Amino acid sequence: MSRRHLALPRVWMLTDERQGEAPERIAARLPRHVGVVVRHYSLPLRERIVLARRIAGTGRFTVFAGTEGEARRAKAQGVYGASPERAGLPRLYPVHDAAEIAAAERAGAAMLLLSPAFPTRSHPDTRALGAVRFGLLARQASRPVIALGGVNRTRARRLRGLGAEGWAAIDAFG
Repeated sequence: MSRRHLALPRVWMLTDERQGEAPERIAARLPRHVGVVVRHYSLPLRERIVLARRIAGTGRFTVFAGTEGEARRAKAQGVYGASPERAGLPRLYPVHDAAEIAAAERAGAAMLLLSPAFPTRSHPDTRALGAVRFGLLARQASRPVIALGGVNRTRARRLRGLGAEGWAAIDAFG
């Protein structure tokens, strides 16, 4: 299958409460090619939208975890998360296995964040895919696959030859 390529970043920072009070400061220091996925699920929606607007104001390609309407209110250029809603904005789907990859592609995903590639601090009890399983799953996808979970630049290079077209992280950018 041919992959559908969009003008989306291939490196992503995912926001998380562990980054402290001002993830937009971290975002502002990132190289220009790095996009930001605003999650911060513990924040009330209104505060999460304000946070996303501040990050979008740094000039980052910003994706919002929520509905498309919420993403638009947040001034984001994309939506993060599984949803039956067909989005006009590009949607990045988190996936963990072949069934989720297939469902995300049927739903019109622009990009897949496949995790956990490696052991991760955010999900210490979750079994990591490892490089071989990651590669087998990534090669099944017809959309660009981004490696997530315990990934840093070094591990990302290793996964590139196995089907990863980019990488995403929380801790690697803090």
